[in-house]
Amino acid sequence: MSWNNNPRPSAYQQNYGQQYNPGYNQQQPGYSQPQQGYGQQPQGYGQQYQGYNQPQQGYAQQPQGYAQQAHMHNQQQPNYGQQAPPPTYGQTPGGQYPPTSSVAQPPPGVKPHVWQWFQTVDVSKSGHISVTELRQALVNNNWTTFNEETCRLLIGMFDSNKNGTIDVHEFESLLEYVKQWQNCFNQFDKDRSGNIDANELQQAFNTFGYRLSTTFCNLCVRVFDRGDVRTMKFDDFIQCCVMLKSLTDKFRKKDAAQSGVVRVSYPEFLEMAIDNTL
Repeated sequence: MSWNNNPRPSAYQQNYGQQYNPGYNQQQPGYSQPQQGYGQQPQGYGQQYQGYNQPQQGYAQQPQGYAQQAHMHNQQQPNYGQQAPPPTYGQTPGGQYPPTSSVAQPPPGVKPHVWQWFQTVDVSKSGHISVTELRQALVNNNWTTFNEETCRLLIGMFDSNKNGTIDVHEFESLLEYVKQWQNCFNQFDKDRSGNIDANELQQAFNTFGYRLSTTFCNLCVRVFDRGDVRTMKFDDFIQCCVMLKSLTDKFRKKDAAQSGVVRVSYPEFLEMAIDNTL
């Protein structure tokens, strides 16, 4: 699916979401650096497009490395196993179920509790985690499991050999990625409802550097609202933001002048739209 070919945390290009002025703003430090604080979003994920106001310094910056982590997976960077596992997972909704104890020793570079968790999730004992198995490990703030589309998206981003599953190293990096998005989600879930409404989503987009209309934000919520409650859950929030990133990248490739306006043919438009949904 096209999500898999779009920037994974590392592949998310460094100027993603930058202001669409002549010359995009420089990206913040890369994903491999530890997160600086609670509520930072994938770094580089939403630097501004031309004409968009820059987000406030230090406020709700996106999870560092949202534009860089996947690239490290593709290149088999030695950072696997070095990312700190999400501290909230297994403790509160919005994380994962706590791992059970295990006798087997973890592979080199893998945290013991991540290894235990991996073994618990790997029900088939294949040494790899499938979409179905990942769904049992990831939960929203209301304890519902992640939807299948988001889990497939996440596995596609971290599946370096494209076999439809992830190994323990990829699993650990995926947990770190989800943790950073969890911090981001919590930053904008002002009423602590466990869901994001259109107003909160618009605030998130603004902070990412996108000046998008209320109509567009309402449309996003309507598309990703699986419960007909006019809000979106954490897993849908991730998917929505990745969609925005993917479409922005496609638009940027057509916008050679960086003017914020492109001219595309009808077939080109269809290709951009369809490729983003496969």
